[in-house]
Amino acid sequence: MAGQKSLVTNLTEGSVTKQLIRFSIPFMLSNALQVVYSMVDMLVVGHYVGSSGLSAVSIASQIVMLMTTICMGFATGGQVYISQLVGANDKEGIKHTIGTLFSAVLGVGVLMTIIALTLHRPFLNLLNTPAESYDDTVAYMLICGGGIIFTYGYNMVSAVLRGMGDSKRPLYFVLVASVLNLILDVLFVGPLHMGVAGAAWATIIGQAVSFIVSIIYLYHRREAFGFDFKLQSFAVRSRPLKVLIKLGIPFAISSSAINISMLFVNGLVNDFGVYASATFGVGSKVQHVPDILTRSISMAAAAMIGQNMGAGSVDRAKKVVWVSMGISLVIYAIAAVVFALFPQQIFGLFTGEQEVIALAWLFISTMLIGYPAHIVMSPCNAFIQGIGNAPLSLVIALLDGFVMRISLSYLFGIALDMGLFGFFLGYNLATYGTAIPSAAYFLSGKWKKRKMLVG
Repeated sequence: MAGQKSLVTNLTEGSVTKQLIRFSIPFMLSNALQVVYSMVDMLVVGHYVGSSGLSAVSIASQIVMLMTTICMGFATGGQVYISQLVGANDKEGIKHTIGTLFSAVLGVGVLMTIIALTLHRPFLNLLNTPAESYDDTVAYMLICGGGIIFTYGYNMVSAVLRGMGDSKRPLYFVLVASVLNLILDVLFVGPLHMGVAGAAWATIIGQAVSFIVSIIYLYHRREAFGFDFKLQSFAVRSRPLKVLIKLGIPFAISSSAINISMLFVNGLVNDFGVYASATFGVGSKVQHVPDILTRSISMAAAAMIGQNMGAGSVDRAKKVVWVSMGISLVIYAIAAVVFALFPQQIFGLFTGEQEVIALAWLFISTMLIGYPAHIVMSPCNAFIQGIGNAPLSLVIALLDGFVMRISLSYLFGIALDMGLFGFFLGYNLATYGTAIPSAAYFLSGKWKKRKMLVG
């Protein structure tokens, strides 16, 4: 074990552009696989079950995603803190943070499992789940909610590795889940006729195997990983716990606010029937395609910014933001052309039902209106995350979710009586509520007065 190469990568030296692109490519592939992972459910269910199945997967997966945001908040906080500890070369601090993060996140995962198994029906009733898809939604919710501990575990491991500057291993782990999910999806939903429940089982089995494989791998590389996996090493330490709570709770609430607002819009859309619900579900998946690329850039940027701020390289951290913004501009420009030219063909990949395909441009047109905000939002949010300003991240997310997304959807859809188009428009315009204040904060330079997380 003495000859093992460290899993930590130094992101404070070399060309920013080359390093950002090279570091973000595994993120892109990993995020792409995760989107494919969720889209496979929609594709297979859409063709074998129909609009009721699409509606069920869309509604249940959003609830599960909301429950996952608690984990993502602490995982993001752990990634930010670990990246700054790596920049400061604090190996003991990294070890204590990993142990504390593992214990805290898995404990919360158990709590979320209990909530999913006991409170699923009130959630579904609150969202006006269509009667045609209600039973399938319950089945998907119970299976994926019951196995959410594996989702927590994978995201926790990936966050630690990203903070260390390792973007390749998370890709390998999600590749295992994606391939297994694809095979089981086709098998369970197709030949075995398990319907929506089959898609849920395929998803959770893939995530479980991915998490187990990641733990086995890291255990065998424990010296290079910097964590020995001994029982006493999982002790919750006060210093990292305080930092994780300080960062994790605001980050979790931030993600939850956005997901709650998405559920609110979904509930409004569901009142228009199963075809509208299916359209929103497919549209949300389609929207993820360019988002996964820019989100990958921002994830890589956040880790780079964290390490550079920890090392005191402020100008290099700022350059990471500008390079990220340039890359995002190219990605969204290409996506806009493709989606504008082929909206119905893209939706046709998910379903053959003309009622859903006919609504494709209604969603796509509003999605394109929000693209300028997306170009600015991801890089600036990555900066806020990288420097560890969780309170500001929370304020911006609340502005996006509760003030903008909910109020604009209500304004256009109900107050101005624009119906389904109004809900889609409000949903996509809300992105400006994040982009404008985050860009203003970055350009103001007020962040220079903030105290760092590491000494």
